[in-house]
Amino acid sequence: MPRRSFSRSRLAAARRVAGRLDALTEYLRQETSGGKLLLAATAAALLWANLAGGSYKALWQTEVAVGPGWLHLDLPLAGWVADGLLAIFFFVAGLEVKRELTVGELAGWRAAALPLAAAAGGMILPAGIALLASRGAAAEGGAWAIPVATDIAFALGVLALAGSALPSGVRVLLLSMAVIDDLGAITLIAVLFTHHLSLAWLAGAAVLCAAYWWAQRHRSPAWLLVPVAVAVWVCVHASGVHATVAGIALGLLTPVRPRSGEVEAPGRRLERRLHPLSAGIVVPLFALAAAGIPLGTIPQAVTDPVAHGVVAGLLVGKTVGIMGGAWLAVRTRIGALPDGVGWADVLPVAVLGGIGYTVSLLVTELALPEAATGSHAATAVLAASLTAATIAVLMLRRRSRQHTTAQRP
Repeated sequence: MPRRSFSRSRLAAARRVAGRLDALTEYLRQETSGGKLLLAATAAALLWANLAGGSYKALWQTEVAVGPGWLHLDLPLAGWVADGLLAIFFFVAGLEVKRELTVGELAGWRAAALPLAAAAGGMILPAGIALLASRGAAAEGGAWAIPVATDIAFALGVLALAGSALPSGVRVLLLSMAVIDDLGAITLIAVLFTHHLSLAWLAGAAVLCAAYWWAQRHRSPAWLLVPVAVAVWVCVHASGVHATVAGIALGLLTPVRPRSGEVEAPGRRLERRLHPLSAGIVVPLFALAAAGIPLGTIPQAVTDPVAHGVVAGLLVGKTVGIMGGAWLAVRTRIGALPDGVGWADVLPVAVLGGIGYTVSLLVTELALPEAATGSHAATAVLAASLTAATIAVLMLRRRSRQHTTAQRP
C-alpha cells in the first residue's frame, strides 16, 4: 500500500475514534445518563455480591499501596474509589455550588435563600427523625448523618426522565438544594469522622490550596494545577480529614467568572470536561464498590433499628424537611419560588431529596464500619432511594401532564 494511502486510512480511523469519543462524552453529559449508569452499576454490584461474593470482597478489599508509608496511602481498592475518585465528584459539586451562587440562578441572597432553607430543613429533620425512629440507635458512630444527603446525579436523572415538561426553575431548585446539602454532608463527614487530626498536614493542605488559588488567578497551565490539586488531596488525606473534602475546597477556589480576554471561565470549562468523568465513571464505580449487599441480610435489616431510622429519615424526614424549609423561607419573605413554579412542583423535588444513595452510602461506610450493621444500613439506603425515585416519577409525570395541558391554547 502506498505511504500516502496508508496515512489517509490512519487519519480516517483516528477521526472515527475521535467522533465516537465525542459522541460518548456528549451522552455522558446528559442528566439521564448518570442515573441509568448508576442503576446499572447497582444491579451489577448486587448480582456480583450475591452470585460470587468471595471474588467481590476479595477484589474491593485488595490493598493497594502507593508511595512511602509516611504518606498513609495504603488503601484497599474500595478505599481508593471512595477517598480518591469520589473527590472528583465533590470537586464538580463544588464548582456547581460556586457557579450557581456567584453567577447562576442563585446569585444574590434572596435567590439563594429558598434552596438554602430547603437544604437546611432537608438535613436537620432527617437527622432528627433517624434518631427518633431508631430509638436512639442511630446516635452510635454518627449513623444519624446517613439520610442527610441527596444524590445529585440520580435525582437529576429522574427529573430529566419524568419531569421534562416542568418549568426550568424546578431543575434549578433541585440542583442547588442537592449541591448545598451535599456540601453540608461533606462538612459533617469532616467533623464527625476525623479521629486523629494532624495539624501539620492540614496546614500543608491550606498552603497548597492557597497556591492553587494563586495559580488559577495567574492562569497557570494544567500541568502545574493538576499536581498541586493531587498534593492537596494527599495532605488532606494524611491529616485525618476525609480526603473528599479536598475536592469541595478546590472546587470552591476555582474562578467561575471569565478572566480578562477569556470567553469561558475556568470553572465552567472544568465542569464541562469533568462532568462526563464524574457521572459516567466515578459515581457508577463507587456504586459498584459500595452497593454489593448480600440479599440474605434483608431479614436482619428489616428488624435493625438503625435501618428503620435511615428509611424514615430519607422518605419522611427529607420530604417534610425540604417542604418545611422552603415554606418557611417564602412565608418569612426571605425567599421566593422560581418563576412559574408552584408548591405542587416543589413537592416532587422534596421527594427526590430522599434519594440519598452515593453520599449516604459513603457516610454508612464511615459511620458503621462493622460489616453486618453497615450492610443493614446500606440496604435501607438502597430501599429508601429506590422508593423515593419511584414515588417521584409518578408525581413528576402527573405534574408534567398538568403543565402540558395548561400550556395548550
